[in-house]
Amino acid sequence: MTSKILVIGATGNIGKVIVQESAKSGHATFALVREASLSDPVKAKLVESFKDLGVTILYGSLTDKESLVNVIKQVEVVISAVGRAQILDQVNIIDAIKESGNVKRFLPSEFGNDVDRTVAIEPATATLSNYNKKAQIRRVIEAAKIPYTYVVTGCFAGFFVPCLGQCHLRLRSPPRDKVSIYDSGNGKAIFNIEEDIATYTLKAVDDPRTVNKILYVYPPKNIVSQNDMVGLWERKIGKTLEKTNVSEEELLKSIQEPLPPIDFAMGLIHTIFVKSDHTSFTIDPSFGVEASELYPQVKYTSIDEYLDRFV
Repeated sequence: MTSKILVIGATGNIGKVIVQESAKSGHATFALVREASLSDPVKAKLVESFKDLGVTILYGSLTDKESLVNVIKQVEVVISAVGRAQILDQVNIIDAIKESGNVKRFLPSEFGNDVDRTVAIEPATATLSNYNKKAQIRRVIEAAKIPYTYVVTGCFAGFFVPCLGQCHLRLRSPPRDKVSIYDSGNGKAIFNIEEDIATYTLKAVDDPRTVNKILYVYPPKNIVSQNDMVGLWERKIGKTLEKTNVSEEELLKSIQEPLPPIDFAMGLIHTIFVKSDHTSFTIDPSFGVEASELYPQVKYTSIDEYLDRFV
């Protein structure tokens, strides 16, 4: 039996991929959409593509409790993929889940670092603020005794890999001339394509092994340093890039200078590459499970394979 799944934040970067994967994997899939978002032609087209996959579109918002309860009563699993600005609004989802009484699993909007084990520091204020809000939502879920799975995925490959880790540059293809290396460049991080994140997430929703656990999407071929990533790219293009080393001191200073969202991106670079946030701890069975070990049948895309797309 596959659960009925509601995706909130369905038109966002990871939300849309989860909706598509849910429908394709045979789940009865519902997407919560704000009617106002349909004024955006891109989102309107995306919603139409959901309908073509058999997705049921439900209209409502996180601030309308009555509509939220009515929507949640129709499903068994709720996956939130809301953006940073709405993290704390998930309290409304939790309240609606408690009132509805029929949800067997809630997956809040995580899809990044393990916020309970982060080593992020000041002055990465924007990054820390985001982590603190996600941790706050975890505590509310646990206090409400709602069955949960927290999906910790490391970095979205689409955001980090085309930039070779320089995510503030928002490049669409890896540079072929020069690259900045942060600190030693040897801190190990996790990178996953969004489709694989969605696949593992959907595998977990009906799996009793993931209830009240953190699902770490840490496939071994995708645990790489910035130097590893740059080296893979250099071998593919047959060229050595000019490298500029940015010390931790220089990076911390630069975090304080730019305006949002660049400050957030710079904070991520420090947290992930310099502090090795993803790999600074060991996954203990008491709190977490690793996705590629649970689901070895999933053929995930390695970073080496992903870089082939840009050659």
